[in-house]
Amino acid sequence: MDSQRYVDIIPHGGSFELWRSRLTSEQFDATCNELRNMTDGIEVPTAGWMPGNSWIGTPWEPIYTYACRGSREASGYCFESFVWGILLEQSDTWGFGRYERYGVPIRSMTYFQLDNPQSR
Repeated sequence: MDSQRYVDIIPHGGSFELWRSRLTSEQFDATCNELRNMTDGIEVPTAGWMPGNSWIGTPWEPIYTYACRGSREASGYCFESFVWGILLEQSDTWGFGRYERYGVPIRSMTYFQLDNPQSR
């Protein structure tokens, strides 16, 4: 938003390709489908709050277990890359930034749909 530029790349691209290679097609598709369902019709998702604290038994579990081999930090980056990929494929224009809630910084990105984006 602040830069007034469009972003057309997925962050952590090289790492994301490695993480992606460690998932089966079914695991990758399940993650993408769940994110599509979660972002459909939501105007302001915050990436760190979307998956919740426990990923056991969810589509996110393979990200932690297989893709990132048990690294919490890498799992967070991988999840964020998935979110970017899903938002980039949508026709809506999204902005993003780091914000606070009740004066406490939110560790992950918050995304929001732009109603009146500048032209590319």
